[in-house]
Amino acid sequence: MTTLFDQLGGAAAVDLAVDKFYERVLQDDRIKHFFANVDMAKQRAHQKDFLTYAFGGTDKYDGRYMREAHQALVQNHGLKSEHFDAVAEDLMITLEELGVSEELRAQVAAIAAAPQHKRDVLNQ
Repeated sequence: MTTLFDQLGGAAAVDLAVDKFYERVLQDDRIKHFFANVDMAKQRAHQKDFLTYAFGGTDKYDGRYMREAHQALVQNHGLKSEHFDAVAEDLMITLEELGVSEELRAQVAAIAAAPQHKRDVLNQ
């Protein structure tokens, strides 16, 4: 069985998608302020590792869990549902621009915007 990671094009595709995604995020007035003091090279690497895991490219993930990673943003910077939705929207636009099929984008959306992930990110 081929993983979503493989169907998307493997490591090179995830790398490109994450880089393009953050270019979009850093221009998005709805959410760019959350990244003002973030080491973006580290953030990109972390996101690539997480998505590789989430899409089945590896069974090991050593990063922080969603709830822990976003707790300070919720408590100190007002991270809310509309911000989560903006990030998901930016990801879907990025994938569409990269030519990812509607079917694969739907699979990505099902993972990225899963209700449990949203609750974890928003510390609910």
